[in-house]
Formats: sequence, C-alpha cells, structure tokens
Amino acid sequence: MATEFHNLSDYDPAQVPSADGKRFGIVVADWNENITSRLLHGAVGTLRAHGVPDDHITVMHVPGSFELTFGASRMIEHTDVDAVIVLGCVVRGDTPHFDYVCQGVTQGVTELNTRTDVPVIFGLLTTDNMRQAEMRAGGELGNKGTECAVCAIKMIDFVCRLKK
Repeated sequence: MATEFHNLSDYDPAQVPSADGKRFGIVVADWNENITSRLLHGAVGTLRAHGVPDDHITVMHVPGSFELTFGASRMIEHTDVDAVIVLGCVVRGDTPHFDYVCQGVTQGVTELNTRTDVPVIFGLLTTDNMRQAEMRAGGELGNKGTECAVCAIKMIDFVCRLKK
C-alpha cells in the first residue's frame, strides 16, 4: 500500500479486536537506530493503548535487519508469544546490498509465516533515502510500528478464530 495516500498511524480503534491476555514479541534491528527506536516506540505505545501490559511485551534487539528473521525464529521457539513484530530499516545505497537484505528478510518472514502458527509481522522499512524513513517512523506519514502493532493484534485474532 502506498503510504503517500495513507497515514500508517490512522486506524479505527473500534475495528481492533481485544488484545486481552495476549503476548507480543518485538525484534528490532539496531542498525539505523534513529529510525528503529521510533518504530519500536510506536509499536509498544500502540500495544499499551490496547491494554497490553508491559510484562506481555518482550523486546529483543539484533544488530541489523538481516538478523530479524533469525531473531523472530528464536523468539517463537523460546518464548510464549502469540505474535512477533520485526522492526528494521534499510535505506538504499550505491550497492546491491539493499536488495539482498530486503529480499532475505522478506523471504525469511514469509517462510516463518508459512511454517508456524505464530504470525510474524513485517515491519521493515525499505526506503530510497533517510527522509522517507523518517516520514514513516513517526513523521508526516505516521509510524509503521503503530501499523504493525495493530496488524499483530488482528492476526492473533485471526489465528484464534480459526482454532474455534
């Protein structure tokens, strides 16, 4: 979805299912920390706004975005979370590194989503420049972390409805 036409932080709270008793994991990349810390702030703030207590939010840091998949995989394996949000930021540079990292994380998150019952929410900003990242990390286009937290709550509800 083009964020040019949609603020990432705009949603109808009435359309968000209950998060009561649910546990959330967040894996955040330290690379581009000036952006990822703002994404983390948006995600945690949104979970809290929906009644999730701090002791139901587990935050773990990894060095960079490429490590997000490994972090999410281990969080699913070693904790009791109902959903995992991965947060990172990759800014295009002069080499193909951007493409490799973005493709790797995308494929890794997709694989996790097909082989586990724990939804993994894709919160990787993939931007052409730092300004675009700032606009999506609490700037004029909202906060991708907020959007990911809402998505995590909705996906937990999706999984719960299927198990009924």
